[in-house]
Amino acid sequence: MAKSMIVTGAGHGIGAEIARQAAAAGYRVGVLDIDAEAAGQTAQSLPDAVPLAASTIDSDAIEVALDAFGTPDALVNNAGIVRFTPLVDHSEADWRAVVEVNLNGPFVCGRAVARRLIAEGRSGAVVNISSINGIAPGPNSGAYSPTKAAVIQLTRQMAIEWGPAGIRVNSVAPGIIDDGMSAPVLADPEVRAIRSARTPSQRLGTAEDIAKAVMWLCSADAEYVNGHNLVVDGGVVSTVLAGMPRPASIDGVADES
Repeated sequence: MAKSMIVTGAGHGIGAEIARQAAAAGYRVGVLDIDAEAAGQTAQSLPDAVPLAASTIDSDAIEVALDAFGTPDALVNNAGIVRFTPLVDHSEADWRAVVEVNLNGPFVCGRAVARRLIAEGRSGAVVNISSINGIAPGPNSGAYSPTKAAVIQLTRQMAIEWGPAGIRVNSVAPGIIDDGMSAPVLADPEVRAIRSARTPSQRLGTAEDIAKAVMWLCSADAEYVNGHNLVVDGGVVSTVLAGMPRPASIDGVADES
């Protein structure tokens, strides 16, 4: 029997690519998105996929979607939003909106699926999409960085509470991805060139890069990986000291003890 997967925010960008790779791997895919038209378009492009129009923060709507699709073997909490604003200018409405979608959404969806898997005595996998901004905050990103840091911690808490029931929970932290919410930023040619050059792998990431990581975490090859935040960023978060000057005169000099 084919396995099944629900991907949230799958009407566009990274979510749509995860859905495509899941379908190619033989999963029956639930394409969940608040945008019903986008969910339908993605689902129509995939074999045996089911469009699920729902808000991830509406627990009743999520239950309806699960009733329609069935309990999935895997859940990918991908839906997310950002409001680029300096904190001193950030409105409470925008702050709450980002917290709702980015943090409460994975909790609501994850809890709903976990409850059903546990009641049915089945194992499963949950992958939450975090971000390198949850590791190293980005300026003027408002609530985005704090919520993505919280998603990493939520992933760990889910893992220790649901692991005994056979549910593995991990997260994937994308770096600078040439898709989705980064598209407006990368539309500036100069910014695009600088970001590419400053990535150790010398290129921007793609939706395919993230989807491959998600699919691995959902697979049997990762059966002993639980509570892990997999950073997929071409080495960006490892470059914190790369821009700090160091005199050439100390190269080759070592302390003696």
